Parts: sequence; C-alpha cells; structure tokens
Amino acid sequence: MPSISYMIRGLKIKNKNNFAEGPHSTLPEDEFFDAVETGLDKIEEDMQLRVKLKLQSQQSQISTNSIIPAQSENGEDGGDDEKFGTGALAKSHGLWSEIDRVCLEQLHHARQGVGQDGNGWQIFADEGEIKMYKREEEVNGMVVDPLKAYHSVKGVTAREMCHYFFMPEFRNEWETTLEDCTILEKISPDTFLFLQTHKRVWPASQRDALFWSHMRKITDGLDEGAADTWIVCNNSTDYSKQESKNGKCVRIFLTVIMACQTHLPPGKTKTDALSRDDLTCKVTYCSVVNPGGWAPASALRAIYKREYPKFLKRFTSYVIDQRKDKPIMF
Repeated sequence: MPSISYMIRGLKIKNKNNFAEGPHSTLPEDEFFDAVETGLDKIEEDMQLRVKLKLQSQQSQISTNSIIPAQSENGEDGGDDEKFGTGALAKSHGLWSEIDRVCLEQLHHARQGVGQDGNGWQIFADEGEIKMYKREEEVNGMVVDPLKAYHSVKGVTAREMCHYFFMPEFRNEWETTLEDCTILEKISPDTFLFLQTHKRVWPASQRDALFWSHMRKITDGLDEGAADTWIVCNNSTDYSKQESKNGKCVRIFLTVIMACQTHLPPGKTKTDALSRDDLTCKVTYCSVVNPGGWAPASALRAIYKREYPKFLKRFTSYVIDQRKDKPIMF
C-alpha cells in the first residue's frame, strides 16, 4: 500500500479509515478525486513501463517465430467455424435468451443518435475523431450516467477491433486497472462468462464485475457504406453466484456495447486486394455502469470525464499497433 502522503499529494491524514469510500467518509470530494486521480496516474505509469520493457525485450531477441504466418480469415479468435459470431453454438445455454435480447437492445441503442427529441445527451469530450456524450442519471444516490462515444480509426477492421476487446488474453495489455480476469465458463467460442477484478485505487473500495461477453457479426440493417459490422456486448448477470476473490470487493453492475463498422474506399470490396490504408473502422461505444457502492457524485463524474477518452485512445492505438504487420481479418 503506497503511503498516504503519496496518494493524497501532501494531505496529512491521521486515520485513513475515516476517509475511505462510503457515505460517512470525511474526505472532501475534491480531495477524493485528487486521490483517485493520483492512483490512476501511478497505475498508468506502471503499465507504460511494462509495455516499454516488453518492447525492448522483443526487440533484443532474435526468434525464428518473428515471421508472421498468413492467417485464415477466422482463425485468430477461435472462430474458424462459420458459426462463430452467430450465437449458434450458445443457443442451448440457459443464458442465451438474455444474451440475445440484451445484444439486440444495445445494438438498437448504439444505432440511435444523440441529438434527436431532446433526449438529454450532453457532449463532454471532443478530441479530433473522438466525441463522447453523457446523460446524468442517479439511482439511490449513485451515479449511473449512460455514456456514448464515437470514434473513427484508420487501418483496422471492425472484426479486429472487436477481437481485441473480446478475447481475454489481450485484456491485461490495454485495461490499465485490471488485476485479474477469470473465465468462469466458456459458453461457446464467441460467448464467455467472466469474473473481472480491478486494482484498488485508494480511497475507493476495490471492485469486481461478473458478466457475460458475446461477440457477434451483424448481418442486417447495415449502415450505408459499411462493408461489415461486428459487436461485443458485456452485461452483468447473477447467473453465477461467484463471490469476489478476496471477499471484500464491491460488485460493479455494467452494460457495455462496442459496435464497429468497416468502411472501404468507394468501389472497393472485401474481396479486393486491400492495404491497411484502405481501412476505416467506425466505433460506437456505449456503457452504463453502476459502481455498486457510494462514492462522491462530482468526483465520479470528474473521473470518467478524464478516463473514458484516455481509455478509447489507448485501446484503439493498441489495436492499430497489434494489427499493423498482420494480415487483414474480416
């Protein structure tokens, strides 16, 4: 546990328990935010160092495996079967009706705009190709603001973007706060049940999430000009009664969709000889997260305004870097 003086930028605390997350916390909201912000900065610095050391190690090794073999269109995500991304292999599972219903609902929400009918969306980040919107909502005093983000990414496909968001073996490389990700059940190659534990960032309590994740190819209602559409939908479930790993985590309840479209230059199709310069992936990311426990509303909103743009930039840059020397995967 880092010293309190480090975590709170010089704030002197005699009893840190009085300042921990909760409705009786005596820590002012601005100092709560400062503490979490400092903790997140330290986590990100540690991750950047790990990435740098990993890159240096890779560059210093001469390996016979350094030449990347050509991949089949479907082989990288365990989906060499034509049924991958259709849900066909998960339909006999007890969760399937919920998975199918939530995916279709979230796809509908992702396709809706943010300016119609005065529906309360407010822009909170506008950074180049990234635009992020929020609707301020609270349930029992807890912030559960729906968020929606749009991004346009060059050089990757919709499937590639969803592949790295869905597959658990990559998650620790782009999710900075992840401590542990356990597959509770592999329902099918395109549908998993996860218990995901996040690092504690003082004074907030440590959190985890139990959710199913489903990756799907969308074949109907494609936007004009879209060569294909893939989605990943994550949704909390009580299907499994799995407790937190340390018995102390506050459980997050989440619903997330990442919907991605591949766009190609006019006149080109997926069967043509393409380079990565021909690829544009349009991303819509929607989330509703209930933190599961009390925390200052103003601090939570300040944190997500800072962290969500950084997450989307970090994740899309990671996918670009991972795919730049690999065959295109549709």
